[in-house]
Amino acid sequence: MLRVRIDQAHLKRTIRPLYGWTQATPKAGTWVRGDSDDDVYPGFAVAHLGGDDYGVFRAGAQPAGLSGLYVGGDDIDEPLDSGIDAFAVWVLGPDAEFEVLAPAFDPALTWTETAAGGDVFVHAATGEGSQPAGQLVPAGTSNSSTDPVARLIKVVSETKLIIGGLTPRGAKAGGA
Repeated sequence: MLRVRIDQAHLKRTIRPLYGWTQATPKAGTWVRGDSDDDVYPGFAVAHLGGDDYGVFRAGAQPAGLSGLYVGGDDIDEPLDSGIDAFAVWVLGPDAEFEVLAPAFDPALTWTETAAGGDVFVHAATGEGSQPAGQLVPAGTSNSSTDPVARLIKVVSETKLIIGGLTPRGAKAGGA
């Protein structure tokens, strides 16, 4: 449940599972506050720091999954409000599908559903460019992670995407 002040009652969680209850794994962990004051929105890629610890995604890190909580975005800090920095990470299976709303992805970039010969991959911004660390960006964007986070399934609107889990290496698109 998203608990917000009355002046923020219009807010929506920026990631929502469509096919996720058995196709994705919600992992519990602890949010580690680092030297970054970057806001993290639900749907941003996060880094696994070891054990049960997660933090802001950075260059050179491998994405561990997608944030399930707000950490400063829209002036909401759910781990801090929990009193123990409890954190949730969505790990997408190959057949998982999620709706992602801006600003969890950069709507100013060009999102194209099809690519010659296969899937269109979604990456995480490293925070070294104009996008905040962890924000979802299309493949080929400068200052993006080398490893994909998800695959793009559908561009619903300028502010809404449908993304899916990655197909295992060597498998055909669609999981066959």
